[in-house]
Amino acid sequence: MPSVPAAGVLLFLAWIYPSGALYFHIGETEKKCFIEEIPDETMVIGKYRTQLWDKQSGSFLPSTPGLGMHVEIKDPETKIILSRQYGSDGRFTFTSHTPGEHQICLHSNSTKMALFAGGKLYREERFRMTSESTNQRVLWWSIAQTLILIVTGIWQMKHLKSFFEAKKLV
Repeated sequence: MPSVPAAGVLLFLAWIYPSGALYFHIGETEKKCFIEEIPDETMVIGKYRTQLWDKQSGSFLPSTPGLGMHVEIKDPETKIILSRQYGSDGRFTFTSHTPGEHQICLHSNSTKMALFAGGKLYREERFRMTSESTNQRVLWWSIAQTLILIVTGIWQMKHLKSFFEAKKLV
């Protein structure tokens, strides 16, 4: 547990360097804009991650090629500071040069076709992996069966040979 002076320093630093975070969902072609009061000469860093939700499996799909985020930032005078297309996982940074309310807009570049293609590729990859795994198991099972048949045949031949020698038929 930190001592009282160390705790005071931590609280002071947290007060000096305020930060905030947002967690939100954006629909297929939806655009989300936020208005933030930002002092001048302040560096703002934003991180995001786009993921597709698979309704069939009830989980997120791995990142899809071609899926990304468009980020547009306007200063208080509505001049565009940043307007750029990013990939599915990314980070954007800008520095405010004028104090005031900055508008930060994010929108996905996805379409139904991109979502369909991404989901289709994921399902195809999963099916391929399942097929390869099944193929490997079938191969090893057939090798095991062949070895068992060979060993059984050798044992039967030796057993019959000793049987006929005991009966003096050979």
